[in-house]
Amino acid sequence: MNTYFYNKKMNYLAAAFAILCITGCQMKKEKADLLVLDATIYTVDKDFSKQEAMAIRDGKILDTGSSASMQEKYKAKKTISLKGKFIYPGLNDAHAHFTGYGLSLNQVDLTGTRSAEDVVDRCMNFAEDFSGTWITGRGWDQNDWEIKEFPGKEILDAAFPGTPVLLRRVDGHAAWANSKALEIAGITSESSIEGGQVRMENGEPSGILIDNAIDLVSSHIPPAGKEEVEAGLLKAQENCFAVGLTSISDAGLPGATVRLIQSMQESGSLKMRLDAWLEPSESNFLEFVEKGIIQTPSLRVGTVKLYADGALGSRGAKMIKDYSDDPGNSGLYLTPPADLEKYCKRALQNGYQVATHCIGDEANRRVLQIYASMLEEGNDNRWRIEHAQVINPEDYSYFGTYNIIPSVQTTHATSDMYWAEERIGAYRMPGAYSYHTLMSQLGWIPNGSDFPVESINPLYGFYAAVSRKDKEGFPPEGFRPEEALSREEALKAMTIWAAKASFQEELKGSLEAGKVADFIVTSEDIMQIEEINIPKVSIEATYLDGKEVYNRSSID
Repeated sequence: MNTYFYNKKMNYLAAAFAILCITGCQMKKEKADLLVLDATIYTVDKDFSKQEAMAIRDGKILDTGSSASMQEKYKAKKTISLKGKFIYPGLNDAHAHFTGYGLSLNQVDLTGTRSAEDVVDRCMNFAEDFSGTWITGRGWDQNDWEIKEFPGKEILDAAFPGTPVLLRRVDGHAAWANSKALEIAGITSESSIEGGQVRMENGEPSGILIDNAIDLVSSHIPPAGKEEVEAGLLKAQENCFAVGLTSISDAGLPGATVRLIQSMQESGSLKMRLDAWLEPSESNFLEFVEKGIIQTPSLRVGTVKLYADGALGSRGAKMIKDYSDDPGNSGLYLTPPADLEKYCKRALQNGYQVATHCIGDEANRRVLQIYASMLEEGNDNRWRIEHAQVINPEDYSYFGTYNIIPSVQTTHATSDMYWAEERIGAYRMPGAYSYHTLMSQLGWIPNGSDFPVESINPLYGFYAAVSRKDKEGFPPEGFRPEEALSREEALKAMTIWAAKASFQEELKGSLEAGKVADFIVTSEDIMQIEEINIPKVSIEATYLDGKEVYNRSSID
């Protein structure tokens, strides 16, 4: 055979073979819906590894690795390059009031007010365009005022003599009412209620209501209608996506709200992943608890939320000894311990988780003892103490022995640090806001915000966890800095550990194959930038099930 024609034929065959190989390789590529390339991805897997790219299909992560390997293995309908960007799992608020926050957007926002007069001014501005029958609001904190005393009803009466007003303190455990509201509720100098207090001044109601006493007035406020609740949930979702939240534990809901959430998720309008905790009403036990746990990718109903005591800010948290700045007052139980025990038994019988609000050292001790009386050592029931704010050091071991989860809110420490020692005394401070010590009991800890008590922005909680400072950098050395978390621990606390606290660590919380593709994108690395700049970081985009639900550029 002619050498020229032979070589030409062989070159042709080689080229054809190469084309077939390339085509064959392409045909063997696995299909994906989305390839994310060229980013720094904090997977939060067991090794806390960083990757460069990930492949997503049907709302779940197929794989992670280098950009080259992902492009070699997968053929996607859409590819995005995020060079210079940072990716983290969608953030999970382990304790918040999502529904309450949504409804609060229709009330007077009193956050950051500096005096009683400031509160009244905001209410008067709000009333100019308000057509309802009650003025309601939330967010004031007398500890932020120059005069750090509870206000009286007189200043409200002067501004609103004929309109009932009820304004909740920032923590929701105290409220300020005017005379019209007290009159409608029938509150007099003889009024009292278990688990609450009508504060008196010169033998008459002062206008300040503590804990369960708030219900005496709030029960007269017309409840929000279905349309108002639905609108509030959608607005809350919009705001939460904008700060990187893709999952939230909504702490304490009536059955009607849970049913509304279910229907909105089924229709596709409500996309936020929610762990809906139930109020301990008889109807909730019959309708939900006794029928078993509800678990879908978007909704979990498997927890009963209880309240042991009140809050430190209103001196309603139940303490072993009296408040250092209020002799004769040791706080109060919102729910009698006998009732707490009864609710816990019913939850245990039906395989439900229990999450109990405990602030004071006495409330924490009593509930830990109740849990310990029902749980076996080393159990996996994952019962929770919410806030775990002041613990007697003798009681830490309950958490480790009985696998009780200390569910904390790190911004509470930096909000309360200015006055906490004056309130509870220096001798109790070693057990206060002790997040690192609590984490050491189980080796993990979930972190939330308790919003709207605190800001919805989870990066504020991340910053508070690692710095123990306010956003101005005070105090320079940090508030009880030995109780800080590392950045890795802080990120886990609002991703994989928050998911684990709700029995959902196999579904979400890390960016690993098989888990939902919930993630956020930032331009700055919260794991590396200077601490003081963490709260200033903006979320560039938020993805849920691999689909963009928020993009900052679309609103800038």
